[in-house]
Amino acid sequence: MTIRLYDTSARQIRDFVPLAAGCVSIYLCGATVQAAPHIGHIRSGLNFDIMRRWFAHRGYEVTFVRNVTDIDDKIIAKSAEQGRPWWSIGYENERAFNAGYDALGCLPPTYEPRATGHVPEMVEMMRGLIERGHAYAAEGNVYFDVRSYDGYLQLSNQELDDLRQPSGEGETGKRDQRDFAMWKASKPGEPSWETPWGRGRPGWHLECSAMAHKYLGTAFDIHGGGIDLIFPHHENEIAQAKAFGDDFAGYWVHNGWVTMSGEKMSKSLGNSVLVSEMVKTWRPIVLRYYLGTPHYRSMIEYSEEALREAESAFARIEGFIQRVTEKAGETVAPAAEVPPAFAEAMDDDLGVPQALAIVHTTVRQGNSALAADDKEAAVARLAEVRAMLGVLGLDPLDDHWAGEGDRGDDLHGVVDTLVRLVLDQRQSARARKDWAAADAIRDQLNQSGLVIEDSPSGPRWTLGPRQ
Repeated sequence: MTIRLYDTSARQIRDFVPLAAGCVSIYLCGATVQAAPHIGHIRSGLNFDIMRRWFAHRGYEVTFVRNVTDIDDKIIAKSAEQGRPWWSIGYENERAFNAGYDALGCLPPTYEPRATGHVPEMVEMMRGLIERGHAYAAEGNVYFDVRSYDGYLQLSNQELDDLRQPSGEGETGKRDQRDFAMWKASKPGEPSWETPWGRGRPGWHLECSAMAHKYLGTAFDIHGGGIDLIFPHHENEIAQAKAFGDDFAGYWVHNGWVTMSGEKMSKSLGNSVLVSEMVKTWRPIVLRYYLGTPHYRSMIEYSEEALREAESAFARIEGFIQRVTEKAGETVAPAAEVPPAFAEAMDDDLGVPQALAIVHTTVRQGNSALAADDKEAAVARLAEVRAMLGVLGLDPLDDHWAGEGDRGDDLHGVVDTLVRLVLDQRQSARARKDWAAADAIRDQLNQSGLVIEDSPSGPRWTLGPRQ
């Protein structure tokens, strides 16, 4: 049993060897809460939720840290634009992110630190870096001297002479334009904290280096985030942490984007799809299937058609689970172990697409067992399917998803009552052998987006794939 992961820093898949036997420590760059999340934001949390679940299934004790960046230039700009306190904007959007994570079935992190709660740790790190000659104060700002750290740019594989470091407004006093800000002098009316170098606020990169140090120590196993964070954020995190004396992350794992028309999903491009709106139209478990089943390093091109395909594929899984549960007469518990082929796929850099193929193969085997009236084999396949779906966070019988398939309990109750009236009419037609009328009723229901299936316990309906 060896889990292998693609390590961005090594540019290859490596065997995972934990720092402490039986334990894995993960730091994920979480939300920057200047706005509500779109599905591209949530994809990262979802991908690392699957990673976390797989490590736990393999018997590891997982410590999972996902930070919140609750102060940055965009939050401050929105505060000025809207006339609202910066912390009000940040907290509102932090809650929106957590609602999105929860809606899509992500487990809560072990720790979820906010940047603004860790200014003392940042000051300590800056003081240490200045003492070691890796940083300097200038005009109320504190900068990292990139030429002082020999390993700079190894993660992103850039040349220092070609570097164009992103800089924010007010970053004055730099010795070299390639140096980056760890602390920014405050402007009138901006949020600020007292430091030995004057009042100011944190730079983005410093936050994560300080919080990872506090919660995971001088060395931890895996640092994750989207590929857009490789530079400058993760590159600058490494420079700060290692120059401070930390070993920092052993593996760097990055997920791909959700794109629209080939571009990264982004509010600045006006092409984002908010999670809060998506869950009004699509079942959250279907959204999880859609976002979580491609390989984490691949790009996902958003489209309604792709979502409909995901909905249809997941409906086949749910239909199998429902049929076997009815035949068994009770809820079938998940198997203790997943099939070996599923485990092999997941061990190989979290190969979810290959693992999902095993799920669908097992569903087909289970359906064949049902057709042959082999209850024992059907139940065994369902137990395997539930075990595999549990790892992916997609088991519809899990408590988290209880009632989720109803797409709103109140609406479902009304629709169920109306459909039952129509189905009673169909049953009456069948009883008097008026097959034409019975078929006509069924066809009308199908055209309305309802799938009617006759079972030993009577007809049942489900919402079919949308047209």
